[in-house]
Amino acid sequence: MEPSNVFIVGLDEKNLAVLCAQPFAERYRFHALSAYEEMQNGGEVPLPGLLDRMERTLEEFPGRIDAVVGYWDFPVSTIVPILCRRFGLRGPDLEAVVKCEHKYWSRLEQRKVIEECPRFALVDLDGPAKPPEGLRYPIWIKPVKSYSSELAFRVADDTQYEEAVAEVREGIGRLGEPFEFVLDRLDLPPEIAEAGGQACLAEEALTGEQVTVEGYSFDGRIEVYGVVDSVNYPGTSSFLRYQYPSALPGAVQERLADISRRVIAQIGLDNSTFCIEYFCDMDSGRIGLLEVNPRHSQSHAELFEQVDGVPNHNRLISIALGEDPRLPHGQGPYAIAAKWFLRRFADGRVTHRADDEALERLCAEIPGVKVIPLVDADTRLSDLPQATDSYSYELAHVYTAAADERELRDKYTRAVAALDFRFDDDPGAGAGSTGKETGRA
Repeated sequence: MEPSNVFIVGLDEKNLAVLCAQPFAERYRFHALSAYEEMQNGGEVPLPGLLDRMERTLEEFPGRIDAVVGYWDFPVSTIVPILCRRFGLRGPDLEAVVKCEHKYWSRLEQRKVIEECPRFALVDLDGPAKPPEGLRYPIWIKPVKSYSSELAFRVADDTQYEEAVAEVREGIGRLGEPFEFVLDRLDLPPEIAEAGGQACLAEEALTGEQVTVEGYSFDGRIEVYGVVDSVNYPGTSSFLRYQYPSALPGAVQERLADISRRVIAQIGLDNSTFCIEYFCDMDSGRIGLLEVNPRHSQSHAELFEQVDGVPNHNRLISIALGEDPRLPHGQGPYAIAAKWFLRRFADGRVTHRADDEALERLCAEIPGVKVIPLVDADTRLSDLPQATDSYSYELAHVYTAAADERELRDKYTRAVAALDFRFDDDPGAGAGSTGKETGRA
């Protein structure tokens, strides 16, 4: 049988390796419709030009076009349904995707079918520097279109609120302007049309343990296939690791699955993977929905592969090709897996890190470990194109898989020591010290 031609928007080397290593990979021929680096050109998102070039690439392709997929946030998430409709391919509806992507529209839809969402309101960026009426501190301030916590600020008083709104006002156009290019393709409800793509949302902070529910909707059937724990650095809102499978009680996971199915059905997302982020307060029993993403998490791909035997990418491709996305559970080589985010919470210049050969030896010596450094020696952290959240700088991603959590942590500790990050403003402190800091200087 001739392999299916699968075009990927925002293809990167790490995920291509995961895709090619999955079972039955010989059934697919993967094509880069664009590289991940092209999604942001010097910090900008040149969406109209990107879309035109991708359409020409598909029009000029000499073979059969079987699928167009993507596993990244905006603009990839919105490009995929536009191209699928243009070329008659299976994929999600653009309006449903935007209902997820536009944080205010998403909240309005969620509120129709669940009670597990915080109080929220739009922020008047040009008005008085005080929270919308009815909201109580602590509050999160965020653009209606952002990702990876960019321009998202947790504020506890009027001074912090004013500072956060000023920063959002200054940077909101980077994603807001190209997002409005997408909104212009839809017949929007009056309240969304009035808000536009460069609006700002305020919502009361949620508390508890953070988790992500992964699932898919295929020909109207909504399924949840995994729950991943998101563990923060102590005293911060910055992720320390993603861990699968979740340690939450089964009854809580069933409740999360039920909420997720109701929200996805209300939004109308179909023929798509999804992931929904929640907070679960185990003391009170309260669940709060943080956000809905019309894609699975590529950050979780290796975790599912190590535990279940197949990365979550496989479901994305199966759906796009009209194949049943159901897969077995627990068929991988390990019982538990994690992706760790090694961070620094203060600026500094990197004076040393282990070279690539040393890291390759580490991964060869310790089964179930993979290390991806994100910064090199002589790098000033504040000169990086952008921080992944508003409070920290990522130094490396470390993947570990193990028989239990104790072994999982031990492998991470050994990997951090081997990375051997050092900084000019903290002589003698390696990467392990970054986990003890609680605030960005």
